[in-house]
Amino acid sequence: MSLRFQILGSSSSGNCAFLQTGDCRILIDAGFSARRIGELLEDIGEHPENLDAVFVTHEHSDHVAGIRGLSRQPNLEVFANAPTAQAVRRGLKREVNWRVFETGTTIRFRDLEIESFSVPHDAYDPVGFLFRQGGDLFHPEKSVAWITDLGHVPQLVREKARGAHILVLESNHCPRLLQRSERPWSLKQRIASRHGHLSNEAASDWLRETENPAWRQVFLGHLSNECNSVAAVEEAFAFARGGGVPWDLDIIESGRGGRCCEL
Repeated sequence: MSLRFQILGSSSSGNCAFLQTGDCRILIDAGFSARRIGELLEDIGEHPENLDAVFVTHEHSDHVAGIRGLSRQPNLEVFANAPTAQAVRRGLKREVNWRVFETGTTIRFRDLEIESFSVPHDAYDPVGFLFRQGGDLFHPEKSVAWITDLGHVPQLVREKARGAHILVLESNHCPRLLQRSERPWSLKQRIASRHGHLSNEAASDWLRETENPAWRQVFLGHLSNECNSVAAVEEAFAFARGGGVPWDLDIIESGRGGRCCEL
């Protein structure tokens, strides 16, 4: 059994990834319009009509903007916890094929096992996901952790992420660029709070401090268009370059996706 993963886009403007196994094709978040998601899928040789499910982390528009258009597909299942589903439902004209789960539980979907876990962010009930496939003698486990919006890193999140083979983590802002920006002071406080977004330094410290992770590939995403830069991220993660760590590091710039990973 193979697992194919590719980030379609990740920034403060939208977040969405594609995950394919032998039995299913899913999206993780849908933060672009359905039309744009269709274009991004076609760029990698896929089609929206072949999607089986969407897994939603929380209700903010840069994670759910495409749900309205994607809901035209009657067989598409949309997984979210109850507070998130209720919040998204208010902005929709048609009913969605919801599959509601309780945060902290493990979901079985086709050949995937998906763990949901709470993350500290200013949404109704935001979650991260750990997607696992396999795990027996003949099919070694393959896993992806998707953790894009959180103001700090609780121990539970550290534990879930540490065992993933592919980790997607936000490196949202550079504190210096955030303070220099023209955003209102209240917004700056929210972003930098313990229920806001991870700074480059906070994300870097977490990865640097983690002992013996299973990571083979780390993607840094959800970069702020106004309060971050690739140069600032590279500076914070200099320790991970030049063979300094046993995993590969890619930075997802706004306006582009990530390279395809197969496990």
